[in-house]
Amino acid sequence: MSIRRLNERGFGLAELIVVLAVIGLLAALATPSMLGYWRSATINAGAAEMVSILNRGRQLAIAQNGSVCVQVTGTSVRYRQVSCAGTIWTGTGTTSAGLVNLSNGLQISGGTATFTNAGGANPANYTVTDPRTSRTRIVQVTTTGRVIVQ
Repeated sequence: MSIRRLNERGFGLAELIVVLAVIGLLAALATPSMLGYWRSATINAGAAEMVSILNRGRQLAIAQNGSVCVQVTGTSVRYRQVSCAGTIWTGTGTTSAGLVNLSNGLQISGGTATFTNAGGANPANYTVTDPRTSRTRIVQVTTTGRVIVQ
């Protein structure tokens, strides 16, 4: 075994192994918390995205001075003009079939909200579900047209 001189720089193999072991231990301890945060963030982002989609439906109703129905179709949402049996609205952010898709494969279920030209709506609850974790968030439309996450 050689003796290190005072002017030598760097780390020995044993010191590097200890540092790597500490980093590995910290990563192993942090992984469950990080995965839990990631799952929660996914469903919260999906609920926020649904709020945005519903608010867009409200804005369309006000801008067009008519009613807009927001219909759920599994992992997508569709806007219909005048009533829930009316003409499908297509525009920026929709497919050619008028669908707005939720990110990350999240599923939507629940009622159908119809917004009026004054911004009001019939009350409706939508459930956003992550099929991988079964976590859910409720998005509620009030009679005043306000959209909130519960």
